[in-house]
Amino acid sequence: MKRGSTGRYDVTIVGDEAVNAFVPEPLPPRPALALHEGLQSPLEAALLALGRLDGVATLLPDKRLFLYAYVRKEAVLSSRIEGTQSSLSDLLLFELDDVPGVPLHDVIEVSNYVAALDHGLARLRGGFPLSNRLIREIHSVLLSRGRGSHKEPGEFRRSQNWIGGSRPGTAAFVPPPHARVPDCMAELERFLHADDDDLPVLVRAGLAHVQFETIHPFLDGNGRVGRLLITLLLSQTGALREPLLYLSLHFKQHRGTYYHLLDQVRRDGDWEAWLAFFLEGVRQVAGGAVSTAERLGDVFSTDRRRIEATGRRAGSALRVHEALKARPIQSIPAVRDATGLSFPAVSSAMDLLLDLGIARERTGKRRNRLFVYDSYLQILNEGTE
Repeated sequence: MKRGSTGRYDVTIVGDEAVNAFVPEPLPPRPALALHEGLQSPLEAALLALGRLDGVATLLPDKRLFLYAYVRKEAVLSSRIEGTQSSLSDLLLFELDDVPGVPLHDVIEVSNYVAALDHGLARLRGGFPLSNRLIREIHSVLLSRGRGSHKEPGEFRRSQNWIGGSRPGTAAFVPPPHARVPDCMAELERFLHADDDDLPVLVRAGLAHVQFETIHPFLDGNGRVGRLLITLLLSQTGALREPLLYLSLHFKQHRGTYYHLLDQVRRDGDWEAWLAFFLEGVRQVAGGAVSTAERLGDVFSTDRRRIEATGRRAGSALRVHEALKARPIQSIPAVRDATGLSFPAVSSAMDLLLDLGIARERTGKRRNRLFVYDSYLQILNEGTE
């Protein structure tokens, strides 16, 4: 449905030029969404996929392992959209204090994303509401180190920003003037907490994401916080018991469509086209996460049986295998600390995993060697290339 523009333009002066900055109308859309005209089927498919994902999370033998890995995959993907070059392996090495030969700022940005998500989820579990205060806290963690650390972490912007172009006058999109940001974000917060509009939570998440991206309330990090907002809203409402849905892969794979639909919402008010794209992303990404969880479970079970078949050497090797499941890139000292085994026992067990083709030594050195759980990491890396 084309409603016309979903906001108005305020003329603001930036430097020596007058710029039209877009100020969005508060949510929900007016006139109301036509959920029963083309969106009901995508919504039901997305909810079904989300339910399967939630069910798989309860069946995982150790969901902490999957969460650890999946959150880090999302951190890499979301940061890649913003131009970083770090891989999942880079992040895992950084967390081992073995910094790889990539720009350090890139790895720090990805690591910050993990910390920001962890902070947000911990606050929600402690009963703190999803609010502008929490959004600012998350932003503060996200920009605590690295390239954006000088761009007012945790503070709504106090100057004009823009998207695309070398200056506001040539930009692809100019968000609201900074003086409008507090009111726009207050309206968004009210929408996040609304319980009288009968909107399904997935629809609310899709609408809130666009509104946040349109307001662009920070000088830097808006894209990453806007994607985190989806996960945090689903977690707060109980739509997902574990934070396993991340749409960065969908947005990255369909980047042109994503930006086109955001512009179409602002220009024409076509929320339904955006929501169809968003809900299809939920369906695909949730289904992919279920498949990933099942495949990892199969890999872990198969490798465990192969280790058990080795007889007397299996005991220590199984403990080392568990350590590699927890972190798929490991050093001998790190595995020793994780398992409580002696250095010779860990070395012998790792040699067995190397012989079985379960682990691979990645440095080619005699000392300070690092070992990777190849089949595990290959599954996680899918889509991050």
